Amino acid sequence: MKAVVLVAGKGTRMEPLTSDCPKVMLQVANKPILEHILNSAIQAGIEGFVFITGYLEQQIREYFGDGSKWGVSIDYVQQKEQLGTANAIGYAKGHVEEAFLVLNGDMLIGQEDLKALLSRTEEAVICVKEVENPSDFGVLEVENNKVVRIIEKPKNPPTKLANAGVYLFRESIFDFIDRTQASVRKEFEITDSIQMLIDSGAAVGYSPLEGRWIDIGYPWDLLKANERLLKDLKSRCEGTVEPNATIKGEVVIGKGALIRNGSYIEGPVIIGENCDIGPNCFIRPSTAIGNHARVGNAVEIKNTIIMEGTHVGHLSYVGDSIIGRRCNFGAGTKVANLRHDGKNIKVRMKGKILDSGRRKLGVIMGDDVHTGINTSINVGVMIEKGKYTSPGEIVKR
Repeated sequence: MKAVVLVAGKGTRMEPLTSDCPKVMLQVANKPILEHILNSAIQAGIEGFVFITGYLEQQIREYFGDGSKWGVSIDYVQQKEQLGTANAIGYAKGHVEEAFLVLNGDMLIGQEDLKALLSRTEEAVICVKEVENPSDFGVLEVENNKVVRIIEKPKNPPTKLANAGVYLFRESIFDFIDRTQASVRKEFEITDSIQMLIDSGAAVGYSPLEGRWIDIGYPWDLLKANERLLKDLKSRCEGTVEPNATIKGEVVIGKGALIRNGSYIEGPVIIGENCDIGPNCFIRPSTAIGNHARVGNAVEIKNTIIMEGTHVGHLSYVGDSIIGRRCNFGAGTKVANLRHDGKNIKVRMKGKILDSGRRKLGVIMGDDVHTGINTSINVGVMIEKGKYTSPGEIVKR
């Protein structure tokens, strides 16, 4: 069986992180989101993949190649214009046979739930998650363990079963995709195709997700995913740890990395290849530091994703933040991550104020940002790719 993985979108809600990177290639626990999905599917028994690509697809092709590094085959089909999920899945026609899975490239799911899906025999199966706020989702109405209707964001939900966006289909779905009409959003929705399949009399089942399911819709969701994935970390050291460094808990240190004297690292923490850490720094739990990164003297970092090639200069503090590639923190840069009143951090995105749902959230920083010495960055600030700050600057929004 093959899995069709939808990876065409830019992820506009993930900006500034996606200014020069496909959303599915953003790293959590030092691997692209898409690689975590690939590994789960492989562990479930999938041996062939079809990636439906679009935005900056070359980055995906260069990283994954033909799949031989993972012992699988990967085909690539470009979605020329992004016109909805049904349109995207339709591009897989001719590349799959009989039954196949459909996975979203920005949704982490555990291998056990995928294994359970592979054994089903219905014409289609929808993965569902029971949620407390079903009105925010597409909700399934069910009868005798079969799906009878899919309702988008209903005011009076018939169940708490939210559509998780993971499917088992058979080739018959392509006939209904071909007949699907554009929605009011001018997109071709796979839920409309499935409803036509149900109305034709076909058996459509549902499969509750029991394990990991993380939908990465906003930048701060990367922190949630990172925290969850690092819980499964097992210690490994392929670098050099100097005698007076302290390593506690589960910590992975990549090849060629150097942990200097006086560094205190409390896992779960992952440190990539060829990193230079310390001396005398404090790296706290749920931190992922990408390859070729530098963390200077007397730096403290907690619950943060630091991507490849970034330097955090001495006397700096970074907490609950996402830092893009090749950034440089001038000495003494401080990131605030907690409001005085303890309320959730709100973030300004495209002129709107959004509640992140997080009590602690620092900065979301695009690639190639440079801060001047003694820069102070307020909670929930987003900094676009390539920007810089002056020495002593206070960034409030």
